[in-house]
Amino acid sequence: MKEIAVVILNYNGRTLLEEFLPSVISHSNGASVYIIDNNSEDDSVDFLKTQYKDQLTVISLAKNYGFAGGYNEGLKKVSEPYWCLLNSDVRVTENYILRPLEILKTSVDIVAVQPKIKSERQPDHFEYAGAAGGFLDYLGYPFCRGRLFQHIEEDNGQYDDEIEVFWTTGACMFIKRSAFEEAGGFDTTYFAHQEEIDLCWRLHHQGLKLLYTSKSTVYHLGGSTLTNHNPFKTYLNFRNSLFTLMKNLLAVEIPFIVFNRLLLDGVAGMVFILQGKPKHTLAIIKAHFSFYFAIPRLVKQRRRIQPKFRTRKPLSIVIQHFILNRKKISKY
Repeated sequence: MKEIAVVILNYNGRTLLEEFLPSVISHSNGASVYIIDNNSEDDSVDFLKTQYKDQLTVISLAKNYGFAGGYNEGLKKVSEPYWCLLNSDVRVTENYILRPLEILKTSVDIVAVQPKIKSERQPDHFEYAGAAGGFLDYLGYPFCRGRLFQHIEEDNGQYDDEIEVFWTTGACMFIKRSAFEEAGGFDTTYFAHQEEIDLCWRLHHQGLKLLYTSKSTVYHLGGSTLTNHNPFKTYLNFRNSLFTLMKNLLAVEIPFIVFNRLLLDGVAGMVFILQGKPKHTLAIIKAHFSFYFAIPRLVKQRRRIQPKFRTRKPLSIVIQHFILNRKKISKY
């Protein structure tokens, strides 16, 4: 058995597979390659079995479980001790596996590693989903080195390092199989979006560490499944963020942080109205009601998780960006 598996989740993604899979096949020497197919309605599976019959394994699911559920179901059939969970719209580079795998193999408490994520559209810039490592501010808003809200930095070597991070992106996450399974995998109620932040927070509660390394680079297209113009994406992001906070915050933090997030979500809804995007405002309202109805379940999940880890950054990226007009956070 090989040490590491590269695992890609696919749903109706033949076009993406045609474009990005060749780099994975070329640069994943020594790794097993799996495609988990989320019951695609296009000819993705036929394409894979015809073009890559001897180079990868297709795991076909009976229905579309979403991002979180699709990985959870498919990974039950992947036995390698180390995994690289890779989006189907990612172009990898030569030796992208080597340093992350080395870190995971030689460290007991580091259980997940993220490479440098750059933009396929603008290769000299970071990419929104992960950039140079993810963090949370004190209100639980996610941000990255190299990306603050919609401002994306050019890569000038400013993040050529290896540091601990709060979360690693699901676009390309190297993780120990044992850690993923012991943490319970992704929360399937999320369907998609921010499930990796929740997983990473749960790993922190177990006293484990996550790392970013610039010694591995991949290029992410981004927005291939749901674009920022899709109200369903707005719904998932706002709802899942509240889910994550309710499950993982310390009890003493919940009243202040969740209340303020609900207020700021209301402000965001008003902004969408002013921008002529009422469907996105409605999506936020639906997200809030979904959160309220889910509170009993979230409380039960909290009891199992037993939160121990605070959000790490005593700053507000909302104030930093929208009031102080800062385009990046220079200190972590």
